[in-house]
Amino acid sequence: MVVKRSLRTRSDWCLPPVPAGQCPLCSRPLVPGFSVDEHHLVPRSKGGRVKETVHRICHRKIHATFSEKELARDFHTWESLRTHPAIASFIRWVAQKPPEFYRRNVTSSERR
Repeated sequence: MVVKRSLRTRSDWCLPPVPAGQCPLCSRPLVPGFSVDEHHLVPRSKGGRVKETVHRICHRKIHATFSEKELARDFHTWESLRTHPAIASFIRWVAQKPPEFYRRNVTSSERR
C-alpha cells in the first residue's frame, strides 16, 4: 500500500482496528497495534483470498518455516499448522510471552 509521506508521519494514521479475540495459532489475546498481522491460510499467490488476524511474531514464524507451496498444499488449516513439530515448539515458547510481544529475528535455520 502506498501512503503519502505526510500521512506516514502522522500519529493518528495506523493499522485498522483488530477484531477482539484470540490468535488462531497460539490462542493468546490479540491487542490492536503493531503486534498483529493478517495471514492468508492459502497464500495469495496460490489463489487464497481469506485472511485472518494473527500475532505478527506468529505470522513471521509460519512464513519462516514453510514455503508458499507447502502452505497451500499441506498446511492450509490452523490444526495442521499446530501439529508441525517446529510450530508446536514455537507455540510452547511464545505462550509465556505477553500478547504485545514481538521479536524481529524469529527465523528458521532449517530452510537455509
